[in-house]
Amino acid sequence: MSESRSTPPRVTQGARARARQEVTVAIKDEARRQLADDGAAKLSLRAVARELGMVSSALYRYFPSRDELLTALIIDAYDSLGAAAEAADEAFREVGEDPTATRRWVTVCQAVRAWALEHPHEYALIYGSPVPGYTAPMTTVPAASRVGLLLIAIVRDAHEGKGLALPPLSAQLRAEAERIAADVAPDLPPAVAAALVAAWAQLFGLIGFELFGQFNRVVEDRAAFFTQAVTGLAHGVGLLR
Repeated sequence: MSESRSTPPRVTQGARARARQEVTVAIKDEARRQLADDGAAKLSLRAVARELGMVSSALYRYFPSRDELLTALIIDAYDSLGAAAEAADEAFREVGEDPTATRRWVTVCQAVRAWALEHPHEYALIYGSPVPGYTAPMTTVPAASRVGLLLIAIVRDAHEGKGLALPPLSAQLRAEAERIAADVAPDLPPAVAAALVAAWAQLFGLIGFELFGQFNRVVEDRAAFFTQAVTGLAHGVGLLR
């Protein structure tokens, strides 16, 4: 008898959880639509609620503030980008047609670019202009780190295999490079760690220039240009082949 009485609450709780998840997804989807139309700075919980036919007070039970909704969208975007890069890397390693570290690096970078071209508004949310009045909390860091950690892993694997060609490192930067290495890649030489940070910034700079129009009337074959550029970044961090 006790089991039969306890079953309905579990079913009810499961249904409520599913309903909450469905509403959460709907809120995020509408927020992304508004991002595409108006940009992150104009995102409004009241506007989202109105488009979904909800009263504002009901939406606040899911996201108490605009900043919390923005944070959820940012984490989703970073996670989606990271998953795309990781899937490309896994597929590359499974096929193994060209197992060089440089080709693996380029494959991941191309996956990052492809995701950005398919999700320009989400890319703009995480790598575009800062949203006025919003500061991303530390909860976004794990998702934001996924691509960077993958690039570090590629270089680390090369370092543990056939080795790396150490990039140049000025005496003025040595202390900072040692600090960077200790923070982000303690098992890599400081010169490599500093070069990785520069390459990470340049990768997203290349993509941002393409997405935000800075290459207009300058670069026509952007896929070929990007591949050449990120191949140079691979060599810049010390990948030998």
